[in-house]
Amino acid sequence: MPLACLTLLVPELLWPEPEDREALDPLACPALAALLARGRFSRRPPRALESVLVELSGQAAGVSCGALRRRGEAGVAGDDATARWIAADPVNLRFHQQRLLLSDAATLAIAPEEAAALVDALNGYFAGLGVFHAASAERWYLRLAADKENEGNEAVGALERLDAPPLSAIAGRGVERWLGELSGEREAFKLLNEIQTFLHAQPLNRRREKEGRPLVNSLWLWGGGTPPAASVAASFDAAWSDDPLAVGLARAAGAPAYPAPGGMANLLAQAASATRPLAVLEDLGEAVRREDGEAYRQSVAALEARWFAPAWRALARGVIGGLRLLAPTAYGVLRWDAGRAAPWRFWRRPQTLAATARALAASATSATSAASTTSAGDAA
Repeated sequence: MPLACLTLLVPELLWPEPEDREALDPLACPALAALLARGRFSRRPPRALESVLVELSGQAAGVSCGALRRRGEAGVAGDDATARWIAADPVNLRFHQQRLLLSDAATLAIAPEEAAALVDALNGYFAGLGVFHAASAERWYLRLAADKENEGNEAVGALERLDAPPLSAIAGRGVERWLGELSGEREAFKLLNEIQTFLHAQPLNRRREKEGRPLVNSLWLWGGGTPPAASVAASFDAAWSDDPLAVGLARAAGAPAYPAPGGMANLLAQAASATRPLAVLEDLGEAVRREDGEAYRQSVAALEARWFAPAWRALARGVIGGLRLLAPTAYGVLRWDAGRAAPWRFWRRPQTLAATARALAASATSATSAASTTSAGDAA
């Protein structure tokens, strides 16, 4: 029995600079190009990967991604349903050319013993907030103090209300605008400054500074919200991903979750009971965040060989009944749906990825200009 539909979720599928010919022009991906040309295309405004995952899982838009991501961590059993979690990820903030840039833990090389020491120090100083946990050197959490422990603690309430973007949306970027907006949330802004001052003064950071290593001088506090729903209707019935949030969302939906497979063949071998599998392929995100065009090209070529080409062949042979490619990018959340007939639509000529990116950028610019003109006309 063929799979009803395979969904490939590929963040940053298209290089965000459409005129960067060095990054885009050398790419030759015939299977991906055929899918983009012959699939049914739709586009929505840009959204973070985390938001797309939440939507696919059937959870409400305001659900706590911190709680769900922690549920997907290795070795985590079911938590007390009343526990309130937020992500409290270690980051580095630094000024560069009059901008305040944020670097995530992937660039900081935090040793497990360093993470443990900093978390212990945070728990000693900020005990009133709750309890900090390090699931890994790169992913930390804060279990907020329970209501009965929390009377009069305005900072905990401020953290629950905090509507910060997920770390993936801002890593490697300037955060001045968001911090400016945060200044209106007085308690949260005050707490963030206090955490930064505390971490900056830690002996461990003084050692890192002497060694020429970047400081772990702040936390990115995000992922609060409503408790996850106990019963949801996900658009997938099994998930393959190394992302703890995707794993946690699958577990909350009652769907099995597996580590990201090496390629299409491995997924098909493991998907005996699944009819609507989801594979989250995050091979491109780091290259885009680092603005590394060569790493991006190599990763796209690897995805073509391991995923796009075998998935396109599986669709043509009837091994899968449908193929959906979903791509959160700078151009928007892009989606291509291909049914059994799609491989035979030869009149739809494939384009290069460079041409696709330029067309998407041009259409976005045209839409923005049209909206501006309409708004001006309405105002007149």
